[in-house]
Amino acid sequence: AFKAAVLIQQWYRRYVARLEMRRRCTWRIFQSIEYACEQDQIKLHNFFSYLMDHFTPSSSKERDFISRMLVSGESVKDVELEKYCDYESMEVPDSYTGPRLSFPLLPDHATALLEAFKQKQQLHARYVLNLLHETRKHLKQLPNISHVSTCYSEEVTVCGDLHGQLDDLFFIFYKNGLPSPSKSYVFNGDFVDRGKQSLEILLILFTFLLIYPKEVHLNRGNHEDHIVNLRYGFTKEVMQKYKVHGKKILKMIQNVFCWLPLATLIDQKVLIVHGGISDTTDLDMLEKIQRNKFISVLRRKKRKRSKRKAVIQEIDSESDVEADPAENEATPSLPPQPRPSQAPSMANKLEFSKWVRQTVQEQIEWCRRLVDISESEEEEPTFSSWISLSDLDAPCWTSQEEWKQILDILWSDPMPQEGCRENTVRGGGCYFGPDVTAKVLEKYNLQFLIRSHECKPEGYEFCHNRKVLTIFSASNYYEIGSNRGAYVKLGPDLVPHFVQYQANKTALTLTMTQRQGFLVALISRVEESAFRALREQLFAHTSALISAFKAYDKDNTGRITLSNWATAVESVLHLGLPWRTLRPQLVRSMVDGTLEYKSWLDDLAVEQRSQEHIQSSLLEVIYRNRSNLETIFRIIDRDHSGLISFEEFHQTWKLFSAHMNIELTDDGINDLVRSIDFNKDGNIDFNEFLEAFRLVKQTQ
Repeated sequence: AFKAAVLIQQWYRRYVARLEMRRRCTWRIFQSIEYACEQDQIKLHNFFSYLMDHFTPSSSKERDFISRMLVSGESVKDVELEKYCDYESMEVPDSYTGPRLSFPLLPDHATALLEAFKQKQQLHARYVLNLLHETRKHLKQLPNISHVSTCYSEEVTVCGDLHGQLDDLFFIFYKNGLPSPSKSYVFNGDFVDRGKQSLEILLILFTFLLIYPKEVHLNRGNHEDHIVNLRYGFTKEVMQKYKVHGKKILKMIQNVFCWLPLATLIDQKVLIVHGGISDTTDLDMLEKIQRNKFISVLRRKKRKRSKRKAVIQEIDSESDVEADPAENEATPSLPPQPRPSQAPSMANKLEFSKWVRQTVQEQIEWCRRLVDISESEEEEPTFSSWISLSDLDAPCWTSQEEWKQILDILWSDPMPQEGCRENTVRGGGCYFGPDVTAKVLEKYNLQFLIRSHECKPEGYEFCHNRKVLTIFSASNYYEIGSNRGAYVKLGPDLVPHFVQYQANKTALTLTMTQRQGFLVALISRVEESAFRALREQLFAHTSALISAFKAYDKDNTGRITLSNWATAVESVLHLGLPWRTLRPQLVRSMVDGTLEYKSWLDDLAVEQRSQEHIQSSLLEVIYRNRSNLETIFRIIDRDHSGLISFEEFHQTWKLFSAHMNIELTDDGINDLVRSIDFNKDGNIDFNEFLEAFRLVKQTQ
C-alpha cells in the first residue's frame, strides 16, 4: 500500500509538472506574439513620423493634413473643443430608454449606469459627451502625481489593466464593493483596447471619479494614447457604437487621456505607475511636466529649442547668442522681459495699487510666453501651469527629457538583471533591474513600487526582492483560462492583501471535482489557441523561412536537422521561444531526425488557406501584414469614417512618393485612387484597400 501511494504520488507530481510546463510554454507564446505586435506598432508609427518630419508641404491643404495625421487632438483650445463637441445642441428622443445623466452626478446615476451596461444598453451620445466634458474639467485641476492617504478610508484598492473587459470590473465591484467615502480605488491605466467594452469601462470610471473625486484615482497607461487605439480596437469600437457622433466622442476622449495623472502616491510610501521606472526617473520633474502636451507618448512634441532655456542662456552669456547669427535667425524670437515703470508714490494708494496690478500682470504674461502657455486661450489655470509659473528658478528640462520621463513610466518593464537598458522587446521604454528599483526607492524614501502593464498567470507577481509588485486585473486575457485577474488592498500598515479571480460564468457553477476536469480542458484549449496563433505566425513568414532553411541545406536535399530548424525559425520570427521544446506540437513527422521543410510549410498553408482558395503566397502576405495594413488604413482615414476619401489618399501618397523619390503627377495619383475604388462610390473601404495589395502581389 505504501509503495502504491508513493507511485501514485510520483505519477501525480509528474502529471502536474507536465501541465505546468505546457502552461508556461503557452504563456510564452502568447506574450512573445503580443510584444512583437507592440514592436510592429511602434516601428510603423516611427515610419509615418519620419515621413512627416521630412516632408515639405507645398500648400496649406497639405500642411493641414500632415499636422492632423498623427497628432490628432493637439493644441485644441477649450473654446474650439466645446464648439466641436456641442452636446447641448443634441436632443435625446423620447424613445430613448437608457440611463439619463444630470450634473452634478449622484451615486444613483452610477448605479443606473452599471445596470444599463449589464443589460447591454447604450448611453446616449449627449450624455457621453457631457460626461467627458465634466471629466476633462476635473482632471485639469489634478496634479501629475495624485496623493492618497489610508487615514481617510479603511483601505485603498489598486486595480491593474482592464483592457475593455467589463466583466472583470463588475466582478471587482461585486467582491470588493463600489467606490464610496470608505472605499478608495486606484485604477492603474490601460482601461481600453483589446476588449469589446472599453468605452463602457471608461464611462463607469469617469462617473465614479466625478461622484467621489477624493476616493477614485486614475493613472494614465500606455494604451491611453490615440495612436495605440488605432491598432488595438478602441477607435473602431467607438465608431461602431456611435456612428453619428463617434468622431466627436473620440476627439474628446483623446483630450481627456492627455489630462490623466501620471502616477499615484499612497501615504508617501508606495508609488503606483503603469509601466515602471528607469535610471533617470525624476519624480520632481514628473510633478512639474505639462502632461497635456503629450497627446501621444509615441510621438513626442518636436521643439527646436526650449524657449525658457534660451532666455537663461541669454542672461548668463549674451555674447554666446550674438556669436552665431545663423542660430539667432533659426531661434524663435523671445519676448523681452518687461521693465517695470517708475513706481508712483505710496501716498496715493489707488495709483500704487494700479501700478502693482499692472506690473504683476506684465510679468505673468511674460512667464506665460516662456512656458508656452497660449495667450489666446482664455481658461482657468491648471495645476501644472501654476507649478510652472511659480517655479521659474527650477532646473530647465528639454522637451526630450520630459517625453522620456513619461515614456519610461508608461512603457517600462522590470528585469532580474542589474542595470537599465532599452526595452527592445516592446519597442518603447526600458528594462530596469533591482539596483535601479533600490536607488529610486531610497532616493524618495519609498517602501515599494506597484505597476501593471504585464499580464501575469496569477494576476500578480513580486520581483526585485518584493520591492516591485505587478498587478493585472484582466482575467482570461489571452484566452478563457489563460490567466487569473487580481487586485490588491492596502491598509494603514501598507501590507498588500491580494484577491484573485477569473470572471468566467461557466467555472463558477461547477463543483470541485468538475473544476479539476474543467481546468485540464481549459489548459488544452488555451494551449491549442496559442499554437494556432503561432502557426499563423510561421505561415505568415513562409518565404523568409524557406530562405533561412536553404541556408542550412547546402546540398539541396530539402531536409534539415531539428537543431537547424529551431535556429532558423528563431532567426526569422525573433520571438525568443524554446523551439526544440515546442517542436512536437509544430512538427508532426520527422524521418531520421530530419525535417522535410517544404512539405511542412505546405501543411501550414493547407491549414491556413481560406475557402476562397487564395494562393498560398498571397495569403501569407495578408496574414503577415493585415494588422499593419489595418493600422495604416485608420491613420489615413483621419475622420474615422471607415472610408478613405480621394483627398486623404492623395495627401498620403504625396508622403510616400516624397519618401521613395517617385515622381507622380496629381493626375497620376487620381488615376491610381480611381483604380482602387472598385465600386466607384468615390471612397476606398478597407476591403478595397486590401484588394489593391492583393492585385499588386499577384502582378509581382
